[in-house]
Amino acid sequence: MIRFGFMTSLVVLIVDQLSKLWIVYDLMDPPRTIEVAPFFNVVMVWNRGASFGLFATESPSTQYLLSAIAAVICIVLFLWLRKATTGWLALALGAVIGGALGNVVDRLRFGAVADFLDFHAVGYHWPAFNVADIAITVGVGMLVFDGLIGHRRDHKFKS
Repeated sequence: MIRFGFMTSLVVLIVDQLSKLWIVYDLMDPPRTIEVAPFFNVVMVWNRGASFGLFATESPSTQYLLSAIAAVICIVLFLWLRKATTGWLALALGAVIGGALGNVVDRLRFGAVADFLDFHAVGYHWPAFNVADIAITVGVGMLVFDGLIGHRRDHKFKS
């Protein structure tokens, strides 16, 4: 399972970084808003904070602190991955690790995370996000699902 989780994180990291290279250096040069659908735009947003721009500052030390926290989380998740017994769990952990590493690469390279997917409805815009954020969100959702279903499954067997 460790190989499967590692490959998942590598694929997520590569797809995330390739998408950001395309957006930053090609599509958004110069930065603008590209309307793709009535509810979806491609934009260029530099997130200097954590999720949804929380704790955003212009201080370079914040980027190093957020990167260090993400790196520690990745190490913990990798240790968990080593004990994974199902493909579902390995996939979930690999997605979160790959997404977190993708955002760490941005912080160290650009001093901020490149976000570019902008969904909106009735005048409200969800905070812009990227491929790494999708992987993290889906991976965490899978972990929650696995925890709920795994707990129920284990409980049934013990009854």
